[in-house]
Amino acid sequence: MRQIEKNPTVAVAGEWFTGTGSGKDLGYFGSPGNAQLAQMLRTAFAEWIDNGHNDFSDENTIILCVRLKNGILMSHGKRYEIDFTE
Repeated sequence: MRQIEKNPTVAVAGEWFTGTGSGKDLGYFGSPGNAQLAQMLRTAFAEWIDNGHNDFSDENTIILCVRLKNGILMSHGKRYEIDFTE
């Protein structure tokens, strides 16, 4: 997060997708102001969010928002360039 504070440009990558955008610290996962978002994340990631790798009592456990600007999706031998700004 200290690096993102200095330069918010971030990237994500996986086997079939890469993308770039900007990152923003939304604050402590357990803060009252993040309660609704935290519940949405718990629902969306229910299969693994409580697998023991997260310490939600630690105030350094934050929600990182990544707003993608562009990406490349690879599917069945085809390349799709995506512009998320439109």
